[in-house]
Amino acid sequence: MADFPAYVVITPARNEAQFIELTLNSMVAQTVKPLKWVIVSDGSTDGTDEIVSRYSAEYPWIDLMRMPERSERDFAGKVHAFNAGWALVKGLDYGAIVCMDGDISFEEGYFAFLLGELAKEDRLGLVGTRFWEGEATYDFRFSSVDHVSGACQVFRRACFEEIGGYVPLKSGGIDVTAVLSARAKGWLTRTFTEKSYVHHRKMGSAQYAGCRARFNTGHKDYLLGSHPVWEVFRCVYQMRRKPFVIGGALMMSAYFWDLLRGVERTMPQELIELRHRHQMGRLKGFFARVVHGRLQFD
Repeated sequence: MADFPAYVVITPARNEAQFIELTLNSMVAQTVKPLKWVIVSDGSTDGTDEIVSRYSAEYPWIDLMRMPERSERDFAGKVHAFNAGWALVKGLDYGAIVCMDGDISFEEGYFAFLLGELAKEDRLGLVGTRFWEGEATYDFRFSSVDHVSGACQVFRRACFEEIGGYVPLKSGGIDVTAVLSARAKGWLTRTFTEKSYVHHRKMGSAQYAGCRARFNTGHKDYLLGSHPVWEVFRCVYQMRRKPFVIGGALMMSAYFWDLLRGVERTMPQELIELRHRHQMGRLKGFFARVVHGRLQFD
């Protein structure tokens, strides 16, 4: 236990009554428990607060914080809720800070594993694992292990404080921005594919669904600085998934419509340049594996 850095967890939660008890039970079962877990109810109206209150009454390391209801529905609200919880733990002596959604579940040794990886490598600033949504997960022949998905990001405290925490972007992509900011500061970021968690609500479904979600994905890819060449290949790949062809086509149309109109991007220019280098490097590596016959397709 002594080798693990102490950690705190912050969960911005808005109307998570359907799934949050799965997250609560997963945390209660952890072999290495946090110093403090602050669940910030972001104006929930569905019984989330009552569920969390039952657990906080039994486990003193779980705190419920209530934010006022808000009419705006954007991703910046998640950051504001997170920051409210972060303020409550800043005086604690911890080495790692976790931003975790309230709709995931995981095995009892999950955080012991990730904290152990942080303890092994001082340059690691941000870690996480793969996740499953039903039977779907990222295909790591194409997805990079350098990215850490936002449903559960585990930061070394020094890294998180150096990047200044999360940026409250209304359009989303706060996890991508955090990853790129960490790498721009010289930190390593890593998804460990040998472990995983279950994401019970499909990403993006809280605001959009179906074809509209795919169109929004292309719009967000543009705002977050995805390279045009990378986006073409990404959209073609997405055409293999439901809704077949049209999903990828909607992503591509949204991206290039924004590009043609010269819509201002939300990602800082230095992070856009970093993302472009990373994406084009991955494409070169992909084609090198194809040429040498080292990439197998289903």
